[in-house]
Amino acid sequence: MRQIYTAFLIFSFSLFFNSNLIYATTPQFDKAGQSAVVLIYHRFDEPKYPNTNTTAEQLDAHINELKTGGYTVLPLEEIIFRLRAGPPLPPKTVAITIDDAYRSIYDVAWPKFKAANLPITVFVATDPVDQGVKSYMSWQQITELSENGVNIGNHSASHAHMPNSPTSQSAKDIRRASTRLKQMLGNSPSLFAYPYGEVSLGLTKLIEAEGFMAAFGQQSGVIGSAPGYYNLPRFSLNEKYGNIDRFKLAVNSLPLKVSHINPNDPLIGINNPPKIRFMLDQSLASIRPKLLNCFLSSEGRAKINRTTTPDGETFIQIQAQKPFPKGRTRLNCTLPAENGRWRWYGEQYYVP
Repeated sequence: MRQIYTAFLIFSFSLFFNSNLIYATTPQFDKAGQSAVVLIYHRFDEPKYPNTNTTAEQLDAHINELKTGGYTVLPLEEIIFRLRAGPPLPPKTVAITIDDAYRSIYDVAWPKFKAANLPITVFVATDPVDQGVKSYMSWQQITELSENGVNIGNHSASHAHMPNSPTSQSAKDIRRASTRLKQMLGNSPSLFAYPYGEVSLGLTKLIEAEGFMAAFGQQSGVIGSAPGYYNLPRFSLNEKYGNIDRFKLAVNSLPLKVSHINPNDPLIGINNPPKIRFMLDQSLASIRPKLLNCFLSSEGRAKINRTTTPDGETFIQIQAQKPFPKGRTRLNCTLPAENGRWRWYGEQYYVP
């Protein structure tokens, strides 16, 4: 079965990357079904690290919900291919990703996902593996996962705070990881995940130029909320945010479609706090302003100003009350949808 699926992907990607449409068109996320929720895990049953850990009991509950709740869990590569050039995605499409290559993936998570027949993607930072860090998997274990159908993605070599470094240095780091992964697994990954979810406009351009099919941050949200493929959202799960109610909220989320996003660079410089502005999709333009809520991790509920142009375009402006602190600041905007679901758009900003 895996050989058949692999052959399908090779054929599909061959068509995909040789098409004149590649990178020349914007995502047609307005098509029916063109959205997906991507989940991100890190560690499993490692209570010393609650901010990145998911308990075995939580994971069992997540898997049970995915198997019984009417979701379609697809390989991440297939989701991106279908968004770009393939058939529409089914409703409630979900992908599972895990960052960093910790040993508990092999010991705790993978046996559970394998038994449930759920595809996963593991983004590997290669230096800790090469250095034999005890909390990480070995190359033998990563190879075993790959040979059993687990997709392996690039998570850089050094797992550095990449926006702090020149783009040329980040390019060397990313290429070093790609080379190492190809040496050990036989092919270079087509997907990339930014360490810590920290990204800049320069990094997104670099990732696209390096030939990756897509790249992922760590901001909450739904693929299909905003245009582009090189800073896609994922819902982070850990002990605090891994209870079953929050999990159901995440996997049932719908895209809050926006465009004309400002600032277009998540790397915040002298204009701090930034003036955040975006345009709501016209399908949402009639929603009353009070139903849209936005929160900044640095200060809580944000003040929202809504303006409508003579052409009927609706813009949302969010003015932070104080400068963003050094490091990461997250924005989450939600809007109630049908059947108790929520539309969700998120960004993560970074101050060096």
